[in-house]
Amino acid sequence: MGSAICFTGHRRVARRSLPDLLHELYRVIETSISNGFVDFYTGGAIGFDTYCAQAVLDLRMEYPGIALHLVLPCPPDIQTARWTKKQRKAYDVIFDAADSYEVLDETYTEDCMQKRNQRLVDLADCCICYCDPEKKRTGTAQTVRMAQKKGIPVLNLADLSNFETDGSEDGDLFRIHT
Repeated sequence: MGSAICFTGHRRVARRSLPDLLHELYRVIETSISNGFVDFYTGGAIGFDTYCAQAVLDLRMEYPGIALHLVLPCPPDIQTARWTKKQRKAYDVIFDAADSYEVLDETYTEDCMQKRNQRLVDLADCCICYCDPEKKRTGTAQTVRMAQKKGIPVLNLADLSNFETDGSEDGDLFRIHT
């Protein structure tokens, strides 16, 4: 069994679904840790990526042997250029606390997100996602297909409960840890 997990998921999560989703996310990560997973990779996007990064950072206090790695499509200032101040603050906290990061392109390119998604899968032995099966033309769905093609296990937290996506702005939902 490998030791690395990548995360992928939608940018928006229905506010009413968030508490249950976060509870399940923490449970799944803790179970993964007890099964030998120590490296956790995320793409640094708002929404599910941020929740996963925050969960790993929270759990790192209890499990100091785990590591959070960021795989960024482009430099942080470019990736977050259109984000709200609150979203950038959450990103900065995660970036500063991450164990490592890599930037795949020096600027935003047409395919930098796809490169990021492929790199996440290349590094992983398992994929934990939050993917609405109705949203087939998203980066999240693309990443899940890449993981399936690689033949690694994919655990979709959207399948485990009645979690929903909606139009809520995730900037209001960040739990910022310092």
